[in-house]
Amino acid sequence: MRSLLQKQLPLVPIAIAHAHTREFQQMDAVLGQLLDILKLIHADLMRRAGKPVDPTKGRDGMTAEQVLRVILVKQMNSFSYEELAFHLADSSTYRAFCRFGIDERPLSKSTLQKNIKRVSAETWEAINRRLVLVANTMKVETGRKVRIDCTVTESNIHAPTDSSLLRDCMRVLVRLLGEAEQEYGLPFINHNRRAKRRAMGILNAKSNEQRLPLYRDLLHVTETTVRMAERIAKEIDVRTGNDQGEAASTSALARELRHYIGLSHRVISQTRRRVLEGEAVPASEKVVSIFEPHTDIIVKDRRETLYGHKICLTGGVSGLISDVVVEQGNPADATLAVTMIQRQCDLYGRPPRQSSMDGGFTSKANLDAIKKLGVEDVAFSKHGSLPITDMVKSSWVFRRLRNFRAGIEGTISFLKRSFGLDRCTWSGFESFKAYVFASVLTCNLLVVARNLLGASG
Repeated sequence: MRSLLQKQLPLVPIAIAHAHTREFQQMDAVLGQLLDILKLIHADLMRRAGKPVDPTKGRDGMTAEQVLRVILVKQMNSFSYEELAFHLADSSTYRAFCRFGIDERPLSKSTLQKNIKRVSAETWEAINRRLVLVANTMKVETGRKVRIDCTVTESNIHAPTDSSLLRDCMRVLVRLLGEAEQEYGLPFINHNRRAKRRAMGILNAKSNEQRLPLYRDLLHVTETTVRMAERIAKEIDVRTGNDQGEAASTSALARELRHYIGLSHRVISQTRRRVLEGEAVPASEKVVSIFEPHTDIIVKDRRETLYGHKICLTGGVSGLISDVVVEQGNPADATLAVTMIQRQCDLYGRPPRQSSMDGGFTSKANLDAIKKLGVEDVAFSKHGSLPITDMVKSSWVFRRLRNFRAGIEGTISFLKRSFGLDRCTWSGFESFKAYVFASVLTCNLLVVARNLLGASG
């Protein structure tokens, strides 16, 4: 059974006198004004495999309110699920905040994970937008003055090299072929140790002349294993009575094999093109992880290469993040400026009065488009040939907005240090977006609570 929240609150431990506890009490008061958003979480919890289920049947599960509060505790402390399970069992403050009673049995890490991962990215984004509007009614953040910047959240992958990607393909395919041999009696030749030796040889090679023969042999054994996997996937279809190909196959093992076969073909192709043919493979055509294939290659200022996704953030005077967009690919900042301001107009029902952005957003077309939306002052920190008087009323206003923009760097650092936004540990692009929105939501709730505590103190 599922419910939005408990009809009667359980007995919880007495709150201790501590600054962290006072923050949780203030966050609890803010969440009390967001009870309507629990319906969104409840709808996600009631949907399994894309189909709705009856909330009145089955054992009692976590309420929508408990799931919301548990993810806040997790992201606020960058806990793993195992750490989260321990602290919910150990901490009286966390149990009280998450609505777990004194005598309730602690939840396992798998139960916490299953419930949290059912909540979609769209739901977390909608909750964050609702919180921003509540902050507006509380006069914490009016949205009249905004600052926009981009950063990168990394995927949970190792630094990719051609040899390590080929090695990953071999490891996964050999594991799946081993499962096929056990389940269906389909034999195969295991080249895993040979591939490992070649990958280690490539890593320790001192010259390209030593490296090329090793790459050729590693490509050969990987292609041989891929062909074996294709043959065995077809044989599994025949033995399960689904020999019409991938679309008709009901075997989870055959589907998983075909998934990694397709990725292996892409890795083999890009390795052959780059290493053997000397071709510069475009970033958009590269696979940097077979486990997180959605990962983008992000080059920052020609100094640093990151593997993850670019996110664009809009912040306000209070430190609140009013909007966040997770991008695919590596779009130029200049292509995002107008969209981010338009999203502010949609959120608040009016444009901000002033906006400040990094130099990468600078263009005359962006300035004109943003001004047409109703923004009075638009400051690009590096404005190039754009006259200051075209952007803002005076040099004094420009300096103030330029200094104001620098504050979002501290907010981004806060998000990465304290809320896990430096690296996403969830798998898949949809889960990546959910992780980002959940981290931003947690940060925003804490910022609102601290602003309210400061105003009352």
